[in-house]
Amino acid sequence: MDSPTATLITILRERVESLRAAGDLQEALHAATAAVEKTQQALGNDLASIDAFATALEIRGDILREMGNHEAARDDYRQAIDQLDERPDRLDQIGRLHAGSGAAHDGLGNPGRAADHWREAMGCFERHDPPMLLDVAALANNLGFLAKAAEDLDAAETYFLKALEILHEQYGKEHEETAAVSNNLGALYLAAKFFEQSREMHMMALETRRTLFGEEHPDTAQSHNNLALALLETGDRSWARRHFEKALAGFEALGADYAVDLEAVASNYCDFLRGEGEITQADRIAERVIAVLEAYPARGR
Repeated sequence: MDSPTATLITILRERVESLRAAGDLQEALHAATAAVEKTQQALGNDLASIDAFATALEIRGDILREMGNHEAARDDYRQAIDQLDERPDRLDQIGRLHAGSGAAHDGLGNPGRAADHWREAMGCFERHDPPMLLDVAALANNLGFLAKAAEDLDAAETYFLKALEILHEQYGKEHEETAAVSNNLGALYLAAKFFEQSREMHMMALETRRTLFGEEHPDTAQSHNNLALALLETGDRSWARRHFEKALAGFEALGADYAVDLEAVASNYCDFLRGEGEITQADRIAERVIAVLEAYPARGR
């Protein structure tokens, strides 16, 4: 690749990143397409031109995916993967491309293909020297969700535990990503009826989120609700009540952006109260939540 062409490609890439950072995805897409066309024109048998073309395709694929055009993004990722052809010196990029392709397939509603690409990406990141463990953890978490949705709870547990092990080693227990995977495991164990394990996972997630975020945070409120559901199954009904109340107060304070969460928590809490025979209290809370929701600007009924 000659020097003027290389310079133009660099300028185009810098423009793409600047436009993306400014949130102007449409103009970023035009610049990325110009970079793809220019690198394709310069494409030869040398590794430098191949790498430039694959990178331009990856950048455009990322923008297309951000814009919700998953089909076009998938095609760019696939073409870039073909260009790199399993090169061991580009494991990090091949891994990113498979990860992006998996996300595109996920957006297209193709969970099987998404899982295939995410497993390929994990393999690339694990073989990289040194292993890209945080990327492996992120993909294991994604695969855990897919396996859970497919009701393969054993596979989901394996993936979530893999993610948790890596995050615990890399970040420690008091990190938001560690807490997020603990929460995911707690939800899985609740679905699998492993209630004591669910309780412990949600307890750990809540403790970390309280430390990091305080009480007035959506993740903390979510953990209060999730822990309450697990506590009901382990017979700690009075403790569950306190956590339902904290979840309800948390989402109520967070405003209109969390209206759906508020409704869900209120429904859980009211079901609990009715199960306890506290019908009047459940009705009062339901009415209060309806009034709060009606007061939100975009939620008038």
